[in-house]
Amino acid sequence: MNIKNNQAVIIKALPIFPLKSVLFPDGALSLKVFESRYLDMLAQCEKNDTGFGICLISDGSEVGPAPEIFSFGTLVRITYWEHRKDGLLGVSVKGQKKFKVIKKYIYDNELVVADVQLLDMEAELLLPEQYQAMVEILKKIFSSLQHPYITLPKKYEDSCWVGSRLSELLPISTLKKQQLLELSEPMGRLSMVYDEMLNLGMLSE
Repeated sequence: MNIKNNQAVIIKALPIFPLKSVLFPDGALSLKVFESRYLDMLAQCEKNDTGFGICLISDGSEVGPAPEIFSFGTLVRITYWEHRKDGLLGVSVKGQKKFKVIKKYIYDNELVVADVQLLDMEAELLLPEQYQAMVEILKKIFSSLQHPYITLPKKYEDSCWVGSRLSELLPISTLKKQQLLELSEPMGRLSMVYDEMLNLGMLSE
């Protein structure tokens, strides 16, 4: 249920899929699902045409008892279903909007749900020329990826999109990725990603 509170949009009891990875708005992710709590959750999402949240795990694991999660995550929608040959359910999702967790609950089946506040979408900003080399590297990364990444609309001229995709795909720690997710300024994120790429030796000054 969505509630508007002084222009802020609150989603009550949003189901959360805790992961050891970080997804940004407009990003894509493939999930392999086998636990009954998540199979039931996804079935309800499909039945009600609703999304769910993805949050990085701060303590615990993806299987077993409900883990602790970071307070910022991303609302996602299901874009693809697949019954895999290994018996698992394959699901692809696309990031919609960032949110902040207001209150968290744990159901009897160890499913995490939360009341969350949706955060404003970041503005599209023209990518400065000084960061063009980052785009060329991102294009090379995308050329090696498969579904669901190849289905994403490409926005190589948008600072927010470029910074977000590199934040997801670069070989940096998940904690750093979470820090980048929590930033609200696209240019600040892009600058931090640039520094990370320098540290990785992917760019030269």
